Parts: sequence; C-alpha cells; structure tokens
Amino acid sequence: MKQITRLILLFSFLFSSAFTFAQFNPEITSVDLQKQIGFLASDSLKGRKPGTPEDVVAAGYIRDCFTKAGLKLLFENGFQKFEIVADVKPGTTNAISFDGISAQQNVDFTPISFSSSATVTAPLAFAGYGFDLDLDSLKWNDYKGIDIKGKWAIILRGDPEPEKQNSAFIAYEQERGKVLTAKDKGAVGVLLVSPSDLEKTDVVMHMQYDKSPSDAGIPVFSITRALADKLLASMNYTIATLEAEMKENHKPVSLYLEPTVTATADVVKTKVIAQNVAGILEGTDPVLKNEFIIVGAHFDHLGMGGEGSGSRAPDTLAVHNGADDNASGTAGVMELSQKLSANRSNLKRSIVFVAFTGEEMGLLGSKEFVNKPPVDLKKVDAMINLDMIGRLNPGTNTISIGGTGTSVESDSILKILETGRPFKTSHSTDGYGPSDHASFYSDNIPVFYFTTGAHDEYHTPADDADKINYTGEVAVLDMVYDLASTIANGERLTFRESGSKQSARYGRNMKVTLGIVPDMVSNDNNGLRVDGVRKGGPAERSGIVKGDRIIAIDGQPVTNIYDYMARLGKLKPGQVATVEIIREEKKQLVIVQF
Repeated sequence: MKQITRLILLFSFLFSSAFTFAQFNPEITSVDLQKQIGFLASDSLKGRKPGTPEDVVAAGYIRDCFTKAGLKLLFENGFQKFEIVADVKPGTTNAISFDGISAQQNVDFTPISFSSSATVTAPLAFAGYGFDLDLDSLKWNDYKGIDIKGKWAIILRGDPEPEKQNSAFIAYEQERGKVLTAKDKGAVGVLLVSPSDLEKTDVVMHMQYDKSPSDAGIPVFSITRALADKLLASMNYTIATLEAEMKENHKPVSLYLEPTVTATADVVKTKVIAQNVAGILEGTDPVLKNEFIIVGAHFDHLGMGGEGSGSRAPDTLAVHNGADDNASGTAGVMELSQKLSANRSNLKRSIVFVAFTGEEMGLLGSKEFVNKPPVDLKKVDAMINLDMIGRLNPGTNTISIGGTGTSVESDSILKILETGRPFKTSHSTDGYGPSDHASFYSDNIPVFYFTTGAHDEYHTPADDADKINYTGEVAVLDMVYDLASTIANGERLTFRESGSKQSARYGRNMKVTLGIVPDMVSNDNNGLRVDGVRKGGPAERSGIVKGDRIIAIDGQPVTNIYDYMARLGKLKPGQVATVEIIREEKKQLVIVQF
C-alpha cells in the first residue's frame, strides 16, 4: 500500500511539472529540447532505472507526448510491458555443512549471482583452476585423472600465472566459463575459492548481478580459503600448498576428497515490470502505408549508479541523470514525432516511434520489441536509432552515423542529405553496435545509428542537462527528419549484411581484438601508441585512428603493451567497453563494440 501511495504522489507531482512543456510545437527547437531533456534528466526521475516508479513516470511522459503528436498508440495504450530481472540477492536458506561442521553465510561462503537455487548432497573433488584447454599454444587439463560426475568441484579462481600480464590463461579464467566446464563434465555444484595472489584477504566474493538472468543450472558458491582448508584437511593439503605446487611445477593438481557436502543455494531474483513506449504515424499511400520506418531511442539509464550498474563512478551513489545518455535521443524521437506528424500528408510509408527501456541492461527493450513486434518486421524498411546525440563537439564538429553499409542505397542517400549541414559526418558501415539498432540489424533490417560520441561525463552523475549542445542537437535532428522523410517516400532499401549479425559468444577458441597495430618498441609507460588501424575492425568503427595513445580500457590504466594485452584479455567477444585515448594532447573517451 505504501508503494502504491508513493507512486500516486509521484505521478501527481511529476506530471504537473511535465505538462508545463505540453504546448504542441511541430518545429524542432532548442527550447523544446531543453524542457524535455530537463525533465527526463531531472533529479526527480532518479536516473530512470527500469522497473522503478520514476521509470513509469518517464514512460508516461513520453506516451503523452506521442498522444499530443497525434500518433496511434501501440500495444497496451502505448506500453509494451514485459518482465525483467533487476537484481539478484542471496536468500535466507543458504547453507553448507559437512562432517558436523555448519558454515556461516557471508562469513565462510556466499552463493554466486548466477547460481541456481537447489539443495545438493554429494562427494567432493578438487579440480585445480577448472581449466580443460587443449590448444596449440596452451594445454592444461584440471580434470585429467578424476571423474567429477556427480560430485562437488572445488575450483580456484584466476590462473596459475598471476604474475604474467599477457598470460594465455587470461582469456579463459571467467567464472561462468569455469562453471560451465565443470557442469559439462558432470559436476553437480561448484565451490569457488579465491587464491591469495588474487585476493590477499580471505573473504568471500561480493554477490554482484552480472546482468544476465540465466543461471548456471547448478549451485555455485564462493567459499573462503579457511573453509576450503577444512574440506582438504583429510588429504593433508591446504589451498596455499596446492596453489604453490601448481605454480611451481606448472602442472594441474586434481584429487578426490573425503567429505560429503550438503549445501543449499538460495538465490532470489528481483523481477520488475518494464515497458517500451510506442506509437505509429500512418502513411498516406494506400499500399506503402503498410511498410514502416522505425525511429527509436532508449530512455532508461543507470538509476543511482553503484557497483554493477555500469557507472564509471561505481563508488558513488548519486543520481545518474543521463542527459546525453539518452534523454537527448529520447527527446529527439519526441520532437521528430511532432514534426513528422505535422507533415504527415507528405509521408507515404508509416513511421513507428518507440522509446526503448533496458538498453543499459543489454538491449532488453529492443530485443523484446523485435521478438514481439507490433508490425510485420519483414515490411520494415529501416530503423533509425538515436543514442547520445546531445554533445556535438564544437571543436571536431562531427557526428557519427553507423550502419551505413546495411543497405545498398545508404551511402547515396546520405551523400545528398549531408550537403550543406553545419557539421561533418563520419560513417561506420557495421550494422552491429552498442545500442538498440543491433537488435533490428540482426533481423535483416537496414539501420542508421546517430550519435555525437562519448565524453568524460559518460555513465557518471555529471551527465547533466546543462552540458547539452542544444543547437547542435537541433541540427542533428533536422538531418534525421530529412532522412526519415526520404526513406518514407523513396524506393525500398535493399538490405545487405555489413559486419557480424549477432554478438559473438565467448568460447575457448575466440579472442578479443581491437584491430590496431600496436607500438611494440616504445616502453615509456605513457600508454600504448596506435601505429595502425585495421579496416573494419572495432577500433576503426569506434573512431580510433593512427597516432592515438591508449591510456585505459574500461577504466583500468594502460601504460604499455603488456598492460594492453592484459586488459584486452579480460574482455569477451561481443562486449562493449570504454577506451580512453590521448589525441593531440587531449584526452578522449570512445565506446568500443568488440
């Protein structure tokens, strides 16, 4: 009841403020953008995290704009509602016991976020680092000589070469991968232990939701070295002695253990209802009105930030307003809905306007839209995605347009539309990228991805409305308007594949590459200079050029080639990461899709 009361009060207060903008103006103006972005990025909306009351208010605000623009609302009164996992927490019945010993939750053990909830009683085996690698450059099998089927597996986190910054093991040490290997070999549960070279203090891992709702299918716990030593005691081993032996001999050590372990994993998934917002503007041509253009942007952001949120300031709990990311794109969709509606008599095809939720959690909203579309996707001519279009840099004065290789006609259309604009453009041909257009490209739909690029405030509490270049955004939206109008009235675009059709999955035979020629000679510890860029690679697609100096990847410093290889080795194919560079003595931040 308290939650309902709070929601009613919040709606009343915020909508009374929201409606102050509501004078319908079909023109795209800085004044309107300031009001819309100012509201969406206000502290009162607390970062628009999916499933929160503030997220509901933001969705209602967007829906009412679509209504005033004269759109026909889609789904349920404009809302496509669906369930998402917002967080994962340990439940109250977690337990581990053996030989009369009962371990203490949060002191001796804790379940891992991707653990399944189950109770298992089984014997135990130690399986080293949990590797089974048979590669030309790396051979290591922790399961040789033991049968893990039907048993708990004790596995060390990390790898046996912690001192090597460019160790070949790094690409295979992710916990999910190790657990999957154990499960494939028949293990009924996994106990993960942090060796001393990885975690000096003997504490359990902090449960942190990895934004993947799928669990491992077996119970998985983090346990302390002290608890593991009790499990190893009958064999006169400790974690420290096993760790030392494997590192000294560079050979796996695997063994059966005496205790039978009974453990209950209780993992509670917090599920919430999120919603996309969508409306349609029907075209005027009797035939072509049954074909569609989709104009979209995500309206969610990181909420209050914190660990696991995606914030680049994870230690700071504060409103992450997300003015550029992506109130700017959402406001752009709202403005375009008004202007295109006012000129609907000139549009042959129909246009669907959609504000996606859950983009920051893995393109959840756009995937839901594509999986359960309100129109026939085979009749969608193109998808235009606006993500972070509010920070046109007066110095570079360049916007980026992605997906330009996904239709035969894209380049010729853009060449005409770019003429006379107050900015320059750079093109990326790849249809797959770090935003919602990727969901449509995967379904054979031509895409256009507009962005003015990353900046120092990206994914921090400092991404505020007062930093938006409103004049620049009006200019960007003027071009998007012309593009939407051109596609709505021209010949149908011809889809062609340009880049990967889907996010690559992590596998033992796959490695991440940035697609650069690194400087292998300099050793001044001032970053890694880029001596060349491979055409079509992640670096080129994200705007990295020859001469740039890479100083950090995902917030972790890069001082030389060895740091670079280590940071890269931590990433998975398909992952989105930030890369900090120095270009002409100025620091820049770029977003890279691997």
